[in-house]
Amino acid sequence: MDKVIEKKKWSGKRIGLIIGVLLLIGLIAGSVYYAAGGSKLNVEKERITISEVTKGNFKNYIPVNGVVMPVTTIYLDAMEGGRVEEKFVEDGTMMKKGQPILRLSNPDLMMNLVAEQNGVYNTLTQVQIAQNSARQTTVNSMNSLADVESQLTEAERLFNLDKKLIKEKVIGSQDYKKDEINYNYLQRKKELQKQILSQDSTTKTQQLTQNTRLYDGAQKALNLMKQKVEDLIVKAPVDGQLTSLDAEIGQNINKGARLGQIDVISSYKVRVDIDEHYINNVFPGLIGTAQIGTKTYQLSIKKIYTQVANGRFQVDMIFNNSAPTNMRRGQTIQIMLTLSDDRPAILLPRGGFYQQTGGNWIFKVSSDGTKAFKVDIQVGGQNPDYYEVLHGLQPGDKVITSSYENFGDNQELILK
Repeated sequence: MDKVIEKKKWSGKRIGLIIGVLLLIGLIAGSVYYAAGGSKLNVEKERITISEVTKGNFKNYIPVNGVVMPVTTIYLDAMEGGRVEEKFVEDGTMMKKGQPILRLSNPDLMMNLVAEQNGVYNTLTQVQIAQNSARQTTVNSMNSLADVESQLTEAERLFNLDKKLIKEKVIGSQDYKKDEINYNYLQRKKELQKQILSQDSTTKTQQLTQNTRLYDGAQKALNLMKQKVEDLIVKAPVDGQLTSLDAEIGQNINKGARLGQIDVISSYKVRVDIDEHYINNVFPGLIGTAQIGTKTYQLSIKKIYTQVANGRFQVDMIFNNSAPTNMRRGQTIQIMLTLSDDRPAILLPRGGFYQQTGGNWIFKVSSDGTKAFKVDIQVGGQNPDYYEVLHGLQPGDKVITSSYENFGDNQELILK
């Protein structure tokens, strides 16, 4: 007898057909979804920060850190090399100008000093010998002139007498001529002796000048050597605080080596590091404020160092009024540096969203608060509290300002 076989409702072929239809529907639905506006993500409101865009005065300032430094620092370098024999003070001591800091020894320098002293004494002896010789020459010349003048006087007397006697024919012409020749000879000799004496005087003056220069040169060399020896005692060049003293007894110090520094602490400056992004907005005279203790102090930029290193550049700021009395060298203070005057602007509170968007877009919350979607924006200046919105948002808009790190590439957020 034949058995009736019931037909199965869910055959394999039918199931496969249904699955294929469902996949096709899903594919079509996904395509429609993405074409309609992108993916969505469910987000709990408790896990995000929603801020309101407002309108107000934008203060373009940035927080910067600065290190307190003396206005003036005098470096101590070894003028002469030597071995440290004695330290008179320790690092951190308040110094007076001319107060000894340490003493060096240098035997070679001392030997050079002795040699220079001997050279000066030898030069002085030579000068004195030359001066005595010049004086003796002058005395001899003067004696010779005196002798000639005496002889000339006698010859003139005889010649005048011969003039009378020859007229009276008492003497012959031969005697007269002889006395005349002698008289004329002594006159010429007198003039020659005067010239010799004058030349001696000129030579003596020139020699004296040369000897004086020679002695002065030797004396200057000696004084310079004495100064070198005196420089072995390192002294404070100004009143101030001795810092960074790097020398120990027995240590050999090379000429020109840095020994330390003197900080003139009558006033202070602050060396500030600023991001290179602001280099075109910073100029001398720019004002900043610092909260030190319970008081607020105003500072201004005095000098700008345009060299950029590791993405930062430096400026020196000085206190516009008196500096705090309890400041210390190396102390770090925070300064709010004002980059421009206050101006009306649309203000967007700062938040972690900027790290992912760079200020180019933001999630704007819908009016009913159920979802948020991407909008393009443009920001201008920024300070520690706000971004200045130039385009894309209006006062009263609500936006998500917390981090977008977990939002991925979703174009729309469903807020729950």
